[in-house]
Amino acid sequence: MIVVTSVEAQSRFGELIDRAQREPIEITRRGRPVAYVVSEHDLRELGDVRRRREEAVRWYASYRRATAASPEAAALTDEDIDRLVHEVR
Repeated sequence: MIVVTSVEAQSRFGELIDRAQREPIEITRRGRPVAYVVSEHDLRELGDVRRRREEAVRWYASYRRATAASPEAAALTDEDIDRLVHEVR
């Protein structure tokens, strides 16, 4: 990843946009990262990852609610859970 200061980014913005098509650009101010320039493709991929993660969180929350309400699940001991996990492996 290329790292440039905010002053450099202002003077080389066109070049950085072209370069961001190949790799992300980190922009720093006073030595700390403050922004990134990424391609549209990379941004879409990040959005897809976020969407899939949110879907997984919702599914898991629904699953936990469904299994937690089960009396059988409430009766499981730690040893039962260990045994079941090892059986699945």
